[in-house]
Amino acid sequence: MSQDSETLAIQARGDPEAFSALYDRYYARVYSYIHYHCDDEDTPEDLTAQVFERLLNVIDRYDPKRAPFEVWLFAIVRNIVVDALRKQRFRLRLPWDSLLRHSTNDPYPEETVIQNDLRIQLSKALKMLKDNERDLLGLKYNTGLTNREITELTGLSEQNVGVILFRAIKELRKLMNDPFMKISSHCIEKEVERD
Repeated sequence: MSQDSETLAIQARGDPEAFSALYDRYYARVYSYIHYHCDDEDTPEDLTAQVFERLLNVIDRYDPKRAPFEVWLFAIVRNIVVDALRKQRFRLRLPWDSLLRHSTNDPYPEETVIQNDLRIQLSKALKMLKDNERDLLGLKYNTGLTNREITELTGLSEQNVGVILFRAIKELRKLMNDPFMKISSHCIEKEVERD
């Protein structure tokens, strides 16, 4: 039976195995969220390492009475990403891995071309959204956080988070229907529903 994250975080203050369990549990989600915001392949690895290094240095400050561990961890992740954005000014990377899932079978060449075109069109549409909309979409679909957890992390009300996500997806549908985007909202709806 696996321990909950709060218990592991408390144990991780003096137990390397507990910290290792937290690392194993959250590495993929932390990496995915950071990858969402980066243009290159090396930066997500570097920033993910920074997250876990900072976590190791501040784990003794974690208080389960103040916030669930996941919310506390992703506050650290967001801070590191914001710092990196300020310092490096890298462009926003879009969440292809989370929004566009590939089937387990090899696609036909035509499907590959269509998927690549969909990625390009979705990239254009996502770049047209506001920063806070892209951030909330990243938190929702890259980290798997619930609206309530996003609320705790951002300080927005749960209703506001839901409204912003709803409007962002609605705007993506509208942008994807734009004749200049050359793709229908049906594709984006289908891809978002897969998550």
